[in-house]
Amino acid sequence: MAWQGLAAEFLQVPAVTRAYTAACILTTAAVQLELLSPFQLYFNPHLVFRKFQVWRLVTNFLFFGPLGFTFFFNMLFVFRYCRMLEEGSFRGRTADFVFMFLFGGVLMTLLGLLGSLFFLGQALMAMLVYVWSRRSPLVRVNFFGLLTFKAPFLPWALMGFSLLLGNSILVDLLGIAVGHIYYFLEDVFPNQPGGKRVLLTPGFLKLLLDAPEEDPNYLPLPEEQLGHFPWGDTDRSGA
Repeated sequence: MAWQGLAAEFLQVPAVTRAYTAACILTTAAVQLELLSPFQLYFNPHLVFRKFQVWRLVTNFLFFGPLGFTFFFNMLFVFRYCRMLEEGSFRGRTADFVFMFLFGGVLMTLLGLLGSLFFLGQALMAMLVYVWSRRSPLVRVNFFGLLTFKAPFLPWALMGFSLLLGNSILVDLLGIAVGHIYYFLEDVFPNQPGGKRVLLTPGFLKLLLDAPEEDPNYLPLPEEQLGHFPWGDTDRSGA
């Protein structure tokens, strides 16, 4: 029964957050059970472009390391801030949210080539946190009960925490940089004099993922209007 309740609760989570979180957990479980090896998942340009192992372009965003504190820490932040974005500024805009993932993933992959980075899931998490924090500048965040500060400081606090754990901050910096580029192109530049939206979600994504928009100029036919029938005002209650 507990599992049924947990499954029902998980199904209430927005689609993109649910799919990405599930993919990360399943990938880590497969590695933990030795069904997969991290060597089959990491980003390697030679294997991608010479051996056509194109799945590595995706799987390197899904593996956050073996089960342990770092994995659960990352999953907590991925789930929380991905969901808050999807239910907040991207509510009803699934295609735009997926396009943000694609934009961030492509840019991180290109920049990751310069730093020889093999797994970019943590960078994607940092991007999600950064975009949420810039769109929620007045929200106060309680960081594990130790510190309280405004949301825009959260990405930097996470980077400092990662440094304390002995991790490289290069991945965090990459995520913050890509998040800032997205935020600038999407939220800042279009509102500048002479600015315009540069990041336009492809139409096929909107057609595939978003509900069709209603035409505000559409006038329903008489037979579609509630309580009106073309054969006259007839009582159809059966009385």
